[in-house]
Amino acid sequence: MLKEKKRKKWLIHFILVLGVLAMILPFVWMILTAGKTLEESVLIPPKIFPAQYQWGNFKEVFEKLPFVSFYWNTALMIFFRIIGSVLFSAMAAYACARLKFPGRNLFFGLVLVQMMIPTQIFIIPQYLMVQKLNLLNSVPALVLPGIVSAFGTFLLRQFFMSLPDELEEAAKLDGANIWQIFFKIMLPLARSGLIALAIFTGLFAFKDLMWPLIVNMSLDKMTLSSGLANLQGQYVTNYPQLMAGSLLAIWPMVLLFIIFQKKFIEGISTSGGKL
Repeated sequence: MLKEKKRKKWLIHFILVLGVLAMILPFVWMILTAGKTLEESVLIPPKIFPAQYQWGNFKEVFEKLPFVSFYWNTALMIFFRIIGSVLFSAMAAYACARLKFPGRNLFFGLVLVQMMIPTQIFIIPQYLMVQKLNLLNSVPALVLPGIVSAFGTFLLRQFFMSLPDELEEAAKLDGANIWQIFFKIMLPLARSGLIALAIFTGLFAFKDLMWPLIVNMSLDKMTLSSGLANLQGQYVTNYPQLMAGSLLAIWPMVLLFIIFQKKFIEGISTSGGKL
């Protein structure tokens, strides 16, 4: 029995190690390719280690693209999307979970339907709205589509539904109104859900590529994801510079994860609730 358990344990660990390698190897290959020359990056069979690490690739990419503007635009987009998504999703989720009003189930059903529809369908209407508001080539254009979130409404609704009704009843007996109950009692109790939503919103915003490419044409108004697309050539691509630019783009998110690793894991692991 003990031998059988040990075999299963080693098999599980072997599978997990393979999974870790599958996730880490592309990142390691990106780091190695960022230090190669163009000739080394296109060799067949591929050359794993560069003869001499080319740190100049990072300098050339930083001089070719306005990374300071990319960082600033990305930070603003993530910040305002998180604020808007958390606030509006929390209010909509609280209404769907705790308030009784006509059409509540229909309203929440529409939210679920929006989650099922591909986001690409909304690009043209959103673009026309931004165009009518004269916000093209601006930071607000990056923020507007992400200030409301059907996913956030669904996620936070599960948290509010898991809270006991006695909390609201006690607050009403003390004379608290709906806004006081929401901001002073319910929101603090749903902190783990708010953290989870903030994490997901930040990650989705950081990875957003299509919308920033469509809505902003000026290079100094692009985000990191859309700015890197300029390194992709139509016929020939300088892969070392592309990998160097990718490393310059992802290091802020990696640093944030290292600093707030505990909050990331806590927020995602507690993102469930009763239906």
